[in-house]
Amino acid sequence: MTNSAPKPLGRNAQAVVDTLSTDSSDYVKVAIVDIDGVLRGKYLEKSKFLSAVDGGFGFCDVVFGWDSGDECYDNVTYTGWQSGYPDGTVRIDLDTHRRIPWENDRHFFLCDFVGSTPEVTVCPRRLVSSLTERAASLGYAANFGLEFEWFNFTETPRSANDKGFRELQPLSPGMFGYSVLRQTHAQPFFDALLVELKRFGVPLEGLHTETGPGVFEAAIVYSDALAAADRGVLFKSAVKEIGHRFGILPTFMARWDTSLPGCSGHAHQSLWDIDGERNLFHDAAAPNGMSDTMRSWVAGILTLLPELLVLFAPTVNSYKRLVDGFWAPTRPTWGVDNRTVAARVIPGSASSTRLELRVPGADINPHLAVAGCLAAGLWGVERKLPLDRPATVGSGYADESVERLPRNLMDATRRFAESTVVRELLGDAFVDHFSATREWEWRQFQDAVTDWELRRYFEII
Repeated sequence: MTNSAPKPLGRNAQAVVDTLSTDSSDYVKVAIVDIDGVLRGKYLEKSKFLSAVDGGFGFCDVVFGWDSGDECYDNVTYTGWQSGYPDGTVRIDLDTHRRIPWENDRHFFLCDFVGSTPEVTVCPRRLVSSLTERAASLGYAANFGLEFEWFNFTETPRSANDKGFRELQPLSPGMFGYSVLRQTHAQPFFDALLVELKRFGVPLEGLHTETGPGVFEAAIVYSDALAAADRGVLFKSAVKEIGHRFGILPTFMARWDTSLPGCSGHAHQSLWDIDGERNLFHDAAAPNGMSDTMRSWVAGILTLLPELLVLFAPTVNSYKRLVDGFWAPTRPTWGVDNRTVAARVIPGSASSTRLELRVPGADINPHLAVAGCLAAGLWGVERKLPLDRPATVGSGYADESVERLPRNLMDATRRFAESTVVRELLGDAFVDHFSATREWEWRQFQDAVTDWELRRYFEII
């Protein structure tokens, strides 16, 4: 099953293997991250897992040949009926070892999907890894911290389906952002999130209620780019798994109700020297503490944002959140501590100066969102792009000096697929595959009869 000679294990990895070899665990849980940011995994008997440490194990490549609802694509070339959906090689990343508190501390690992053609990258984790290697070759290391908003319902998957996803009961009523009262109302769930996520290796910097019925927001402690993306995808899955125990059904849809604000997946980021000793975004002598490096990073992101938008807004529903006046940016703007713009510069100390990209929604694949930021930011820094666009003061929605971002998934996908710069940064294979999956997603939506159409046309037409 190997595609290359196995590398000798590092000290930490060997310690993990030694621990597994001697403890009493019977099965190990492993997972890969698919194109939609869904964890696809299985349990492996411990001896099977240990035998796969060097050479990997086989995993059906249909996980990159179907959508989030397990419907097979008819337009991708990576795999399909034409290839018979063979097994591809999966490599275990021993550095991701953690234990699952709500599964009796079972061992868990994330893996990279190498497939049968290692030179072709469609695996989101491998994409982030390649970009962090690119950054390292330039002498840089990027840090990211993701934060998510999400709605919680006193439902189960069965009850929500039986109701047709209508008249769902939120965890609490009313608009109670930052409410201590509402935290107390859901205290057991809050406590479980705080304690068990930390034990799971996804520590939270903060957790509070947000504006809307049953809405929470959590900020994950920052880390390097790959670890931050890993924490993001594990966070979303863990919240759902923990919620199930309390009879709570969370959703990370970008916007689930027309009358309510959407849910964000903001990405805080900074660039450091390779040793992690100096924040290259900070310059105490510069206006707003922004170094030239930070200005070029911001310029890169703003320049490529229309072409990379589909990485930050990957679903049909994403674009229902990107609406003027609903706490989500609609133009590639920047400003200083301004929550109405796309790129919010947060001035601070030598350790805290950072950028918050406010475009991503809670429905992101965290790895692809981090990859988009990293690719665009490095592109700007390498070219020493000037930040010629003036900072937006006041409402970013009123700033018509720049184009509006694409309005729907298909428009964003076309911009992505047709961009020569994006292809240069992410590779043709990934761009072609991801574009095809988004085009498929759009076609499924176009063919669907929606409740809006029923209300609008059923009687009167």
